Amino acid sequence: MIIAILVVVAVGIIAGIMLSFASKVFFVPVDETAAALREVLPGANCGGCGFAGCDAYASAMAEDRDMPCNKCPVGGPAVAAKLAAILGVEAGSEDRKVAVVMCNGNKDVSKSLLEYQGPKSCKAAKQLFGGLKECQFGCLGLGDCVDACNYDSIRVINGVAKVDRDACVACGACAKACPQSLIRISPVKNMVICHCHSTEKGGVTRKACEVGCIGCKKCESVCKFDSVHVTDNLAFINPDTCKNCGACAKVCPTGAIQNLRLKKKKPAAPAPAAEKPAEPVAAEA
Repeated sequence: MIIAILVVVAVGIIAGIMLSFASKVFFVPVDETAAALREVLPGANCGGCGFAGCDAYASAMAEDRDMPCNKCPVGGPAVAAKLAAILGVEAGSEDRKVAVVMCNGNKDVSKSLLEYQGPKSCKAAKQLFGGLKECQFGCLGLGDCVDACNYDSIRVINGVAKVDRDACVACGACAKACPQSLIRISPVKNMVICHCHSTEKGGVTRKACEVGCIGCKKCESVCKFDSVHVTDNLAFINPDTCKNCGACAKVCPTGAIQNLRLKKKKPAAPAPAAEKPAEPVAAEA
């Protein structure tokens, strides 16, 4: 019995010595700055900053002090200020961005190609004749982008994805999940947008969707800032030079270009009913 106990103790001592030696041989120094930066980052690992995740972004900032600390779309200015304080640099500023769905072809204005009864997945539906609608470029409306969003900022409404611009953090998860590649990340200040992704000829597009871009170039001709160009039958508005004047939206014959600055007018409140005159009270005899 004593021998067995001694053997166990000896094995424990030897194992301890080996582990202690291994810990020194294989020790990986921890960058305290990177660890502090990682604590501040939200941990979404969305890739919106351009890195594989929060760990990679924190390491990059710790190694290169010239790396901007305002690239986290989830944390925004608040997180950028904390990161700057740790690094001892200026936070700087970066325009807030938002996801934009380059399609407005809902069920009311776009023609269906077939009645789909398969898995509720855009990626799966795309394998069947390229999609569910006559327009092969439009939103499939089965919600892969919704499933990918961790911030409840995108919904499928009447067959097309819609982004809540106030809730969106521009992480880019929806854009990566979209098999049609029709979601892009754009500065939130850009309010005039061409909600179409089709490069078909105008006649083909018009037959498939009432609000598709037909490449007529009216938008291009009226833009005073050289911000709109039609390439491959599709209008593209340069977000860097667009002034949000809305001239292109006014001449767009299909409504593919929309000016988000124009809010729908609320119906006027009904006028209060006129008070009826009080009936005279008969005098008592």
